[in-house]
Amino acid sequence: MKLNSSTSLVLVGLLFLLFTTPLQAQEQVSSEDYARAEKFLYSNTAPLVYNASIRPVWVDSKQFWFRDQSKEGTEFVLVNADSETREPAFNHKKIAASLSELTGAEIKPNAIPIRSFGYSEDGKSIEFSMRGKDYICNREKGDCMETELNPHRDYAAIESPDGKLAAFIQDHNLWVRDLEDGSVQQLTTDGIEDFGYATNNAGWTKSTRPVLTWSPDSRMIATFQHDARGVGEMYMVSTNVGHPKLYQWKYPLPEDSVIFRIHRVVIHVEDAKTVRLDMEPDQHRSTITDHIALRDGSVSDLEWSADSKHLAFVSSSRDHKSATLRVADPFSGKVRTVLNETVDTFFESGYNAINWRVLRSSNEVLWYSQRYDWGHLYLYDLETGELKSEVTAGNWNVLNVLRVDEESREIYFMGAGKEDGNPYYQYLYRVSMDPSGERQQAEDKAQRIQVDNLSPINANHSISLSPDGNYFVDTYSTAQKAPAARLLNLEGKELMKLAEADISELEASGWIAPESFTVKARDGETDIHGLMFKPSNFDPNKKYPIINYIYPGPQSGSIFTYGFLASRGDKQSIAELGFIVVSMNAMGTPMRSKSFHTVYYGNMGDNGLPDQVAGMKQLAERHAWIDIDRVGIYGHSGGGFASTAAMFRYPDFFDVAVSGAGNHDNRNYEDDWGEKWQGLLGPEGEGTNYDNQANQLVAKNLKGKLLLAHGTLDGNVPVYNTLLVVDALIAADKDFDLILFPNRGHGFGNETYMLRRRWDYFVEHLLGQEPPEFSFKASGRRR
Repeated sequence: MKLNSSTSLVLVGLLFLLFTTPLQAQEQVSSEDYARAEKFLYSNTAPLVYNASIRPVWVDSKQFWFRDQSKEGTEFVLVNADSETREPAFNHKKIAASLSELTGAEIKPNAIPIRSFGYSEDGKSIEFSMRGKDYICNREKGDCMETELNPHRDYAAIESPDGKLAAFIQDHNLWVRDLEDGSVQQLTTDGIEDFGYATNNAGWTKSTRPVLTWSPDSRMIATFQHDARGVGEMYMVSTNVGHPKLYQWKYPLPEDSVIFRIHRVVIHVEDAKTVRLDMEPDQHRSTITDHIALRDGSVSDLEWSADSKHLAFVSSSRDHKSATLRVADPFSGKVRTVLNETVDTFFESGYNAINWRVLRSSNEVLWYSQRYDWGHLYLYDLETGELKSEVTAGNWNVLNVLRVDEESREIYFMGAGKEDGNPYYQYLYRVSMDPSGERQQAEDKAQRIQVDNLSPINANHSISLSPDGNYFVDTYSTAQKAPAARLLNLEGKELMKLAEADISELEASGWIAPESFTVKARDGETDIHGLMFKPSNFDPNKKYPIINYIYPGPQSGSIFTYGFLASRGDKQSIAELGFIVVSMNAMGTPMRSKSFHTVYYGNMGDNGLPDQVAGMKQLAERHAWIDIDRVGIYGHSGGGFASTAAMFRYPDFFDVAVSGAGNHDNRNYEDDWGEKWQGLLGPEGEGTNYDNQANQLVAKNLKGKLLLAHGTLDGNVPVYNTLLVVDALIAADKDFDLILFPNRGHGFGNETYMLRRRWDYFVEHLLGQEPPEFSFKASGRRR
């Protein structure tokens, strides 16, 4: 058919509209959009939230203080639970005036630059550090003077319970310092390099602070001689003009035949006597973390009896499958095995908390186990090691034992999954160790055990118990509802409202809460819970690419808490640039059933990605404004591993990834991590059982755009993990992008340069636009 000129013009016009309309649907991303995105970073949102952070500091069993941040400024509040009263913790006006005169700088009553303080023994004064100096002030009169609160304090030491001594490491041996006169005493003499006392080194993290636990009477120290002899080393070099500095330390890997061992000892301080426990050395393992040091420097999985006459601890096997409870005589070194639990995958004694307890008054052991697929408490006989009874039961989890009242035979603990609604919400519960009456005869063990919910409000709860356990502060919130805090007694009766967050300024700034959603996992049956971040100027008539933020765990998930946060990284910021951003806690992460958590045990390359893909497809089916043909993903550390794996294992689904500091092959990462979640390294087929998780082995599958980033001095995840992938991509002749951060450790992900490059990468490759010129004002970390 021959077309006339007018018909041709119409067709050309239609073709022009056809091919330009999709591009016009996405407006050009501008520097103003980036500026709006910057507003949603934590450093900008946190100052707009008031009365939200209630962190009680208990002075005694009935009083606590907290720092209250309101629009008027900061006030320190003292609460008396017995009298149900609150008052200023000190005279802010007079103390501010005294400090102003003393320092020569103006200090306002509602802006005294301290975050913490302590009361003097007589309670009449407060003591604190401010701007590098120590002060003591009368609470009421406000008279302040500069002082030295503890001239012999050493932050690389651990103080005794009576506050008189501090233990520290010097020349691979353990010493104590008298905190009154500063004199020192050497406790051990045979410590040498690679076989020192209380050494704080897990390979992936290390410190000069010792790892030890003082006895309650301050007369003994339970610790170990840390055996690193024969353990492989890690090497890194600085980037600088001239000769680089070599960093070298012991860092075991899964391939090593020898890892760190700990030779357990008890040191008697008064006569500097070392008692070695009569047992073979333990592997450097604990039941909850990939280190044997807790945050306070104490030894993980170890507890003294209240009278300091007995020591209990758990020995974990190298593969984490076996946990053995032992008790020791700290005077003779004699050790007795009480009980053992061995599992097919990995044993854990709680969720980020050690839940076993030795109950001396009743000669029992409270033990945590997931033997029936859920985390629950059990009572054992301390002498025979025989199971006596189940303390909790049902399709839900005990998370963290907060208090065991041996006199009343009651346990207070945090749990999740028992109430209707979000299974990740944490609640405070009470249970008796002695079920009685009709319940004891019930056929259903879950019905036989009565568990009381002391914080029944449908939300996520954070609990602070008083030292005697008679009161607790309950701070609760959801992802959409700002925190509120109240004081209650142990019957669950509310005594006082303490605070209710004010987020009006945050909302006025344009902030919107993420939306909760539920989708089905890879099996089409299991619920997966997530959060969705939409642009604050969201238009349902537009099509938005979808971006998945991922952290695969397995020790946690992409969503750290379902409680309130003003910002969750830069998820909302990225959404502001024209994306839908989603996070989901996939199968393979904790706080659900054990079978949920172990879905990809032995195959870390899974990373929960089948659930992420299934979930995003379901969201796209529900919402026409999600463009499932444009999909991005990003993450850091384990998330860097997972986001890169997404590009290699699902190359036809994921289009763009930004991957930071990934442990791309766990044979190149610390021994404890891979051996707990992947298993001990061994042959399998023509390769090893670690081949299924190694990103470099599937790098040839890359089709989309990939930005890799790593710090060259990352002592946690060595940079060689990313360079393995780089080498494989080069060998496969694949285009990719790489940023190496010279002399950076593991935490470069929030530097402003990395933030901007991440945003630019998605704008350029998912939206197909040239990123605007932009410089951050005050957000993020800078160099």
